[in-house]
Amino acid sequence: MQNIRITGSELFSQNDVVNNSSLKFPVRLIFVKTNLLEKELKQNLSLKNVSINRELFPFGLKVYINTRIPIAYGERKINDKKILGFIDKDGIFINKQNVYEKNLNKLTIEVFGWKEKFKKILSEIFIALDNYEFEIVKITFSPNGFLTVEEKDLGTIFLGFKPDLINYQLQIINNLKNEFKKNSFSKEIDNIDLTNPDKPKIKVFKP
Repeated sequence: MQNIRITGSELFSQNDVVNNSSLKFPVRLIFVKTNLLEKELKQNLSLKNVSINRELFPFGLKVYINTRIPIAYGERKINDKKILGFIDKDGIFINKQNVYEKNLNKLTIEVFGWKEKFKKILSEIFIALDNYEFEIVKITFSPNGFLTVEEKDLGTIFLGFKPDLINYQLQIINNLKNEFKKNSFSKEIDNIDLTNPDKPKIKVFKP
């Protein structure tokens, strides 16, 4: 184990490499399956990238680790058990122990109900946040996949079951935000239904 050298991150140890891969000792360096180890570590440690090289001088394995940067709090369920973690800009779930604490103080978004199949739609939402004026603070996937978001000023917005419509829906959210900013109408909104983006429905608070 002392011949494993890790670069790129101080978060992970030699034990983490061994415990999260199929690497077993003793093993001759030539028989170490570096491609397999890279895939295992990338998956099990929620890494952006891993590169492993065999080296003779100094002798051993050189493991370069590229960690993911969290941009949102995340929650997922495994066997009905809630797992808390974080989400990066690619929509990837990161377990709590695989994140630097110093990167967490500026997070303003929460994601609930994360599943592997929602990665793409989450990534599209995060890209839109960089390009548009609205501020999404909460993203929720119901157990059956119904998507709801909460915008800082517009409140609850229902987006529904059609991920192929997300970019169109996000554009409408941005248009609504810009329009309502002009007259402060957003203070009267209860929720917005964009499940059919061609026919938005806005429910207002009743006095």
